[in-house]
Amino acid sequence: QVQLVESGGGLVQAGGSLRLSCAASGRSFRTYAMAWFRQAPGKEREFVAAINWTGGSTEYADSVKGRFTISRDNAKNTSYLQMNSLKPEDTAVYYCASRLLVPLRDGAKYNYWGQGTQVTVSS
Repeated sequence: QVQLVESGGGLVQAGGSLRLSCAASGRSFRTYAMAWFRQAPGKEREFVAAINWTGGSTEYADSVKGRFTISRDNAKNTSYLQMNSLKPEDTAVYYCASRLLVPLRDGAKYNYWGQGTQVTVSS
């Protein structure tokens, strides 16, 4: 069993930055792939970024590529999402998720989810 808790959301002006954290508890964090998804009001949940269990492989949605960076610190059981050059269209609730070993873009394939953290970008 893995429990995930996100933090770091907030209100920021367009062009600003935020760093989200996802703290994991439970066994074998280092064997889990981590991902971030987001859901804006009235829209479906969408994939943002993912990282494999070693941290050696990452992938991003086209909409955030070059602006967001996903990372992990297995010693701290924590995954991060550094968000730079934020845009109003990045406004959403951001969720972290985990699954064994291999990251995927399909949220339905993830076993564990956090409660979400709100990110609001003002224009």
